[in-house]
Amino acid sequence: MKQKELKALASDWRVATLIVLVIISIIAVYPHFDDEGKIATNLQYGLDLQQGAWIQLEFKGEVVGFTTDEPVDTFITNLSKQADAEVLQIDETHLEIRRSFTQEELEPLFEASGGKITSYSQGVSKSTAETVKRILESKINALGTKDAKVNTLTGFNNVARYIRVELAGVDMNQAQDIVGKQGKFEIRVQTTENATEHVLSGDAITSVQLPTQDPPGSDKWGVSFTLSEAGATAFQEAAIAFGATTDPDNHYLLMILDNKTVYSAPLSDDLARQLQTQKIRQLYASTGTGTYGSRQATELEIHLRAGALPVDVTIAGSGGTSAPLGERYKAMALLAGILALITVGFVIYYRYREPSIVLPMVLINASEVLILLGFIALIRFQLDLPTIAGLIAVMGTGIDQLVIITDEILHEGKVPSPNLYLKRLARALGIIIAAAATVVIAMLPLALMDLSTLKGFAIITILGVLVGVIVTRPAYGKIIMQILSK
Repeated sequence: MKQKELKALASDWRVATLIVLVIISIIAVYPHFDDEGKIATNLQYGLDLQQGAWIQLEFKGEVVGFTTDEPVDTFITNLSKQADAEVLQIDETHLEIRRSFTQEELEPLFEASGGKITSYSQGVSKSTAETVKRILESKINALGTKDAKVNTLTGFNNVARYIRVELAGVDMNQAQDIVGKQGKFEIRVQTTENATEHVLSGDAITSVQLPTQDPPGSDKWGVSFTLSEAGATAFQEAAIAFGATTDPDNHYLLMILDNKTVYSAPLSDDLARQLQTQKIRQLYASTGTGTYGSRQATELEIHLRAGALPVDVTIAGSGGTSAPLGERYKAMALLAGILALITVGFVIYYRYREPSIVLPMVLINASEVLILLGFIALIRFQLDLPTIAGLIAVMGTGIDQLVIITDEILHEGKVPSPNLYLKRLARALGIIIAAAATVVIAMLPLALMDLSTLKGFAIITILGVLVGVIVTRPAYGKIIMQILSK
């Protein structure tokens, strides 16, 4: 092409959009040499491509459907005593029991409490699983561990039985230590100026509730938690001894997790008066109003649990990748991508025997993969083997669609007039959009379900299809029109 024609082509909005996205993607990926002289990028790699470990934990609990003639609150209280376990109501007909029982073991306990079992599923409710996920993520982030993923595996019945923790860059012993380590939590009271005294430790907190609004329906958020008998006694004695009940504004209560203050506030006037005459086991920590108060309440709930999970877990499976094996997989994945691109080029050349058609196809295909890699780098998405499989699948479907466009335009091997060209291009894009919609619909369940090993494949495939339909296919249509006009 002449320089003038190239400028006109590059100034077309479809081609210009493609060029801009490719440049942004190169900047986002940022290929460079590291201190050791090796090629490095901003891409984050999953366990398949670097050293790391994964642990799959099984929740020791059950979600049980029930019926009862007793008042529900009375039935739950009785069942909790019979089972010697924490029992939570999920909805009108289902309970969560936070202790491991078989259905046969639970049936007599339900009968003794005035109820019957209608369904039984091992695991915990989705909300409890999300709480465990938040606690583990908070614990991992607090330890400064990078490239970590925590995924709950929830079934169609909204019961989660497993949670999977993936930690890139650590060995199995470190991974087990991170997941199993309990945080050091304590409550202290301010004495004079910045001096504080220990009141109680995290083991004195017997239960922590989900963040709530107090009063209900208001904009004020907080977290309710319960102290043990000994903890309530220690709390009352310390509050009186250090003046928190008579002068709360100058004697703040501080909650400290791993030597970091996570909450600081004075006693409310009402609580200060009550503590002068009686010990209080049920406490409520206010965190503020609006979105900020809600977010702070969620974080405080995690801190109050001090890293202890609300339900017991056991290791159901584990595995890992050594550093040499990760490097080998990385090299093999790169080689597979290059071979796929070369193979595609040979097949296209064999079909059309025209380099001026093959080269744009291959470059468009490569630019599509580059744009996806740029997006992966920007959102800090982990690149693992399923994700790479998604990239290769995008290359395959992308070439298919480019062939559709080319064949539709070159009907009977003739180059059409501009008007006929646009009609044929519109028809080809219509076919491609219908095919793309089918792929997105097929991949959507995998992207939404908690199947961590397939999620990356589905997400990249969907993104690749969208990038193709919105950006690269229209750009190719304009480029191939300019080439065919010659």
